[in-house]
Amino acid sequence: MTAAQADLHTSRPEIPDGLRIDRPVVADGAELWRIAKDSGKLDLNSSYSYLLWCRDFAGTSVVARAADGRPVGFVTGYLRPDSPRTLLVWQVAVDSAHRGRGLAARLLDALTRRVAAEQGLTRVETTITPGNTASERLFESFAARHGARVEREVLFGADHFPDGPHDPEVLYRIGPLPAVHSA
Repeated sequence: MTAAQADLHTSRPEIPDGLRIDRPVVADGAELWRIAKDSGKLDLNSSYSYLLWCRDFAGTSVVARAADGRPVGFVTGYLRPDSPRTLLVWQVAVDSAHRGRGLAARLLDALTRRVAAEQGLTRVETTITPGNTASERLFESFAARHGARVEREVLFGADHFPDGPHDPEVLYRIGPLPAVHSA
């Protein structure tokens, strides 16, 4: 077993500053919206969508909580209906006071470990706009840690977006994931 595979068996990921990783609940929706808004990088969804996300997709999402229970980071995702062993990661965001400590990577690892144990998982997908270096590094390092390939292709070109100028969204397909992910 490689070190990356052994890490997947760890029940509680090591996380800085006394933070803990948990499932989101509806009451977290407003704080997730604020973190996404303050990121300055994410396409901000309506506050209503973050409330729904915390209700309907809590099983495929995670939050990092401060000691007082307040969310300070999150990863939202869902299993693709036509490919139920593929986790599509929708958004990753960390509060500015907690950035630069590897929290996003820990959240992503914790989420994929949980989804693998509960649902089985062979692949992770996400979209990233060109020039979002932090997201590119996050997902490329995830693939490297887990011994998976990364394939990239434009999923939605700039001309697909009806609401004004938008950078293309590049689909990152990461997989296959090691057998430990496909529980």
